[in-house]
Amino acid sequence: MTDEHDDVTTGEDPTKAILSESGLNSKHLCDYVVNVATGCRHGCKFCYVPSTPNIRTRPDMLKEEADVDNGQKEWGNYVLYRDGLGEKLDDHVGRKRTWRETERGQGVVGVSFSTDCYMDGRAGKITRNVVDALTGHEKYTRVLTRNPILALQDLDVFQAGGEYVTIGSSIPCMDSGQVGAIEPSAPAPELRLKGLKEFNDHGVQTFVSMSPTYPTQDKAALREQLERVAECDPAVVFHEPINPRGANFEMTVEAAREAGEVELAEELDALRNRERWVEYATNHLRWVQEIGRELELPVHLWPDKQLIKHVDEETARWMQSWRDRQSPEEFAERELPVESPPASPCSVSY
Repeated sequence: MTDEHDDVTTGEDPTKAILSESGLNSKHLCDYVVNVATGCRHGCKFCYVPSTPNIRTRPDMLKEEADVDNGQKEWGNYVLYRDGLGEKLDDHVGRKRTWRETERGQGVVGVSFSTDCYMDGRAGKITRNVVDALTGHEKYTRVLTRNPILALQDLDVFQAGGEYVTIGSSIPCMDSGQVGAIEPSAPAPELRLKGLKEFNDHGVQTFVSMSPTYPTQDKAALREQLERVAECDPAVVFHEPINPRGANFEMTVEAAREAGEVELAEELDALRNRERWVEYATNHLRWVQEIGRELELPVHLWPDKQLIKHVDEETARWMQSWRDRQSPEEFAERELPVESPPASPCSVSY
C-alpha cells in the first residue's frame, strides 16, 4: 500500500530472521544487527544498503510486497516494517545460549544499520520495543538514526537502558543545502545535533558519525563542523570520506546536480579520478585527526581498504593502524587505547 501522506509504498516485512551477525565489527561498531524495516524513507543517494544481499537478493519479495522493480533505484520509495520485532527479540535473546563478542565488536547490537530506525513513528515504535528488549537483557545496544529529535519521544527507554545503550547520528556536513541534495528526506544537520545534545543533557551517551564527508569541505569547514559536534559531547566521533564506487555513487552525483548543487556535483564527479580521490580522502582523514586532537575530541578514523592500497607505505601504515585501533569510547567494557593516536604523515596540498 502507499502511505496516505506521501508516495512511499509501505507494508509488512516477511523476514523471519530476528538477530543477525554483522561484519561491522571491522569498524568497531557491533557484532550483531537488528533492522526494524526493509527500505528507508530517507533515500540517501550514497547509501550502500541497496547493494547489499538484503536488497539485491530479494527482488521477488520486494516486488510482491511493495511492487518494487529496482531495489536500488527506488530506494527511499518503499518501507516494509517488522511490526512485533521487539517481542520476538525479547524471547529470542532470552533463549539464546551463546553470544558473539569479538575484540572489536564487543558483543554490541547495532540498531538499525540498514535502515533508519526513527524514520517515522511506526519505525520508532518498533525501535522502542527493540531497545527495551535488548537493554532489559543487558545487551549493549548502539542506535544510529538521522532523526534523534523523533527518538527523544523514547527518552525514558534510553535513560532506563543506562550503560547498555548509546545513540548517534550521521552528520556528514553542516551545509544543509548540500546534505539535502543527497539525503532528500532526512532531517537537517542542525536538527541532528540538537537531538543528540538533548540526549546528552539527559544523561544518555551519544556518538557522531561524520560519514561521508564531502569533497567540497576544506580544512576550515571540517574544523567548523567538529566544533559544532563538540557541543554534543559525544563519546566518539567516527569519520570516513566518501567512496566513489558503485551505482550508489552515480546516483549521488546525479542527485547533487539535479538539486542545483553544482559545486558538489562537480567535486564528486572529479573523484572518479583515482589520484583525486586518494588526495581528498587522505587529507580529510588527516585533517579530522589533527583538528580532533586540537579540540580534544575522541576521534576514530575509518580508512577505506581500497584507499590503503593506493597510498605510500608510510601513509598506509598510518591508515592501517586506525583500522586496528580500538574506538576510544567507554562503551561495552572496551579496553580503551592507552597510547596516543598514531601521528599522520605531513598533509598534501588540496
